Amino acid sequence: MAGKILIIDDEEKLRRLLRRILELEGYMLFEASSGKSALQVLEKEEDIRIIISDVKLPDINGLELIRRIKAAYPFTEIIVLTAFGSIQDGVSAIKNGAFDYITKGDDNDRVIPLVDRAMEKTRLQHRVQLLENKIYRKLGFDSILGNARVFQDAIHLARKVAPADTAVLLQGETGTGKEVFAEAIHYESLRRLKPFVAVNCSALGRDILESEIFGHKAGAFTGAVRDKRGLFEEADEGTIFLDEIGDMDPDLQAKLLRVLETGTFIKVGDTRPVKVNVRVIAATNKDLLNLSSTGVFRADLYYRLSVFRINLPSLHERIRDIPLLATHFLQVFSAKMNRTVPSMSEEFAGLIRKHRWKGNVRELKNIMERVVILCEGNEISADLLPPEFREGEGEGNDHSTAFDLATVEKSHIRRVLLHTRGNKTETARLLGIGLTTLYRKIEEYQLDSRDH
Repeated sequence: MAGKILIIDDEEKLRRLLRRILELEGYMLFEASSGKSALQVLEKEEDIRIIISDVKLPDINGLELIRRIKAAYPFTEIIVLTAFGSIQDGVSAIKNGAFDYITKGDDNDRVIPLVDRAMEKTRLQHRVQLLENKIYRKLGFDSILGNARVFQDAIHLARKVAPADTAVLLQGETGTGKEVFAEAIHYESLRRLKPFVAVNCSALGRDILESEIFGHKAGAFTGAVRDKRGLFEEADEGTIFLDEIGDMDPDLQAKLLRVLETGTFIKVGDTRPVKVNVRVIAATNKDLLNLSSTGVFRADLYYRLSVFRINLPSLHERIRDIPLLATHFLQVFSAKMNRTVPSMSEEFAGLIRKHRWKGNVRELKNIMERVVILCEGNEISADLLPPEFREGEGEGNDHSTAFDLATVEKSHIRRVLLHTRGNKTETARLLGIGLTTLYRKIEEYQLDSRDH
């Protein structure tokens, strides 16, 4: 079926003529003799893509009907029928949102090409909408996993502030998902169709960061051969995410404060202000309030950024979410490697629940990628975890060696050697050490051929 079309006209003969023409092209047709009955058809029938409507209706002004339909069904295209010599009606209809107009009796040859073009436009609009919905599901709050109460509280606050267009400060340890939250806030805001730009303030030196964020004019410094747009310009009408804001140089903090207060900044080497409309989301793993009291971080900038603060809990504070996240990453990396999703042994699941996870979700993600790579069967065993996960177990029941690093290291090297069937090169690669170091460890711990 080519698509659904609604014809609105109080002349039955004209409706039948148009219906006959369009049904031969494979379209499904519906009819209405008035504005009121047309709205009833639209409520009853889903996915009507095209409306062909007379501009003169017995019960409602055609232009008013166009406005109402476009407000309720923005992706439905309307082709207006006008009387001979009433071009102004067609022009007015287009200004009110109509796709185009046809003069009654004169333009029958235009009907099919015009309807085909309007139908193609609606298909493209629906395709774009589907893609946008996929993006929102992938990057919005529904994609963020976690059932722990403290984590759900953070999501609740982020959902509340997302449409408010105010500055947000995300506070939390490294690896707690601050950028994920920033993206979700952006994609559930009114700026979702505009750019989301992220920059790590601790990764660049003062001068480079200033040029990256605010841009520069040609000749501003050695190597500046042409004008450069800064990230604030790139993010205009959208959102900029400033990660590790606590590491920003105090001079740049002053420029950032000006952007927040006036929406303007001056490029490096320029004298003219640039105006932008950008929402700022900042993140830090430091205590900015304490840094402001010592003068390291500007107090006025802190209070401007912290209009709405959200504290993201560490993974240690949401232990109940560890199995959920581990299973998710297990599925993700198994799919990437085109393999069956293995199960987790009870010992493995117990160890990851007990682990401190100083690197938080990022550390858990990396560990799950590692074990999927190492796992050769249908179950992930505890032997695939790094040594620090088994500290406290030792070898046998001798608790005096439970926390001895050499004992743990020896045990782990033996396990990896067993895993690689004695392949020293592969063992060194998996351990992240040099081959020479591995041979030295084998000799030091007296790991002879019987061990692997």
